[in-house]
Amino acid sequence: MKRSRAHAATAIVVTLTLGLTPAFAQTGHFEQGRVLDGPGHVLPHRDRVEPFNRMLEERLETLLPRLMRETGIDMWLVINREYNEDPVFFSLVPRPVFAARRTTMLVFFDRGPDNGGVELLTVNRYPYGALYESAWEGGDLEEQWQGLGEVIGDRDPKRIGINVSRHWPVADGLSAALHERLLEVLTPGLKERVTSAEELVVRWIETRSPLQMEAYPQIVSLARGVIAEAFSERVITPGATTTDDVVWYIAQRFEDLGLDIWFLPSVNAQRRATDEDSECGADEPFCGGSGEFVIQRGDVLHTDVGICYIGLCTDTQEMGYVLRLGEREAPAGLQDALAAGNRWQDILTSEFRTGRTGNEILAATISIATDEGLRSSTYTHPLGVFGHAPGPTIGMWDNQGPTPIRGDWPLYPDTAYAIEGNVKVELEMWGGQDVQIKLEQSAVYDGEQVLYLAGRQTEWHLVH
Repeated sequence: MKRSRAHAATAIVVTLTLGLTPAFAQTGHFEQGRVLDGPGHVLPHRDRVEPFNRMLEERLETLLPRLMRETGIDMWLVINREYNEDPVFFSLVPRPVFAARRTTMLVFFDRGPDNGGVELLTVNRYPYGALYESAWEGGDLEEQWQGLGEVIGDRDPKRIGINVSRHWPVADGLSAALHERLLEVLTPGLKERVTSAEELVVRWIETRSPLQMEAYPQIVSLARGVIAEAFSERVITPGATTTDDVVWYIAQRFEDLGLDIWFLPSVNAQRRATDEDSECGADEPFCGGSGEFVIQRGDVLHTDVGICYIGLCTDTQEMGYVLRLGEREAPAGLQDALAAGNRWQDILTSEFRTGRTGNEILAATISIATDEGLRSSTYTHPLGVFGHAPGPTIGMWDNQGPTPIRGDWPLYPDTAYAIEGNVKVELEMWGGQDVQIKLEQSAVYDGEQVLYLAGRQTEWHLVH
């Protein structure tokens, strides 16, 4: 007997948050200016299987049928081979699955809401637990392909979606050889019904389910916790620690916690240019660096990190300040600069409307920010199964104009985003030199508003 959705949601939250410190127990939808402690509890790999599979079951039972009907696909085929998995494959199979063994064929057939809903079928030697029903007795590869042809022919679908796409890599997972082989086992009439499943794939990957929404704040809080730990005197000794030292501390910390990073963290520093500084002179318009750049008191720090846990990814950028002797807080100019960054975030998120394209949201954001005198740049992207997920692109770091195709994708409810961009603020304390406030926080759009998953940075991380 299946548990109720409310019970399942509670169980996942309890499972994921068990052992969290008080700072991370409070990760609801509110502004959290500063994380006060390190990362909370992380499940052992064995214990991650159940929450992942429960979230997958919910998505297959409730989300997939809706998306197939909205996109007009009544049969969806996901066909791939070991060592060449379709990008969408791992979002459809339960843990622990590490590969598409030999040739793996998943078939999703919508019989209609009154006729049993979506069939979840496999045409494989290797079953996928209780979620999928095997539709093939077994045999050699040729018999497997013939079996797939029979499964399709017996169900006589009107539109057969396959993963081929010119513009969306995540929806282009069917290889040329497998595509050719598929067509060989279809009758002429069925071949005419084959179409790209591009829209279905993007919607499947970008849309979050209720259980995922419940779990996501705890995942984001883990990333924010490691940043708070790294941007502290526990890790940084002014005059000795380099930015690369902090990079590798963050990477190793995630490794020790059993959390996967999807890119190597970055750390860089900014400071006032002076003639006395060996790194850069007063004639330089900007002073800063990364790599073996030695962190000094008075430096402004920035980091960019991304982790994946229980099937969901984060992307976070935050700012730190290394206190000078005698200081207890960041100077007023830096506090005002961070507030300007928060104001840019508010402008951007207030422009989220269901049905608006990424390009439309970007244009509105730029217009308002410019009117308010903000020198901002917006390059926000969707989050979820991937760190750079499909969905509406809202600006690019190297293009503040319209982005073709991806920028034209509309905004849908129950989607997640990295609210990413920067503002440049002239600092009187730096003799008119700019400081760049680079922020990125994970958030969801619920159809009405944007909610930060584990708060956002509104106060500086301080290194004493």
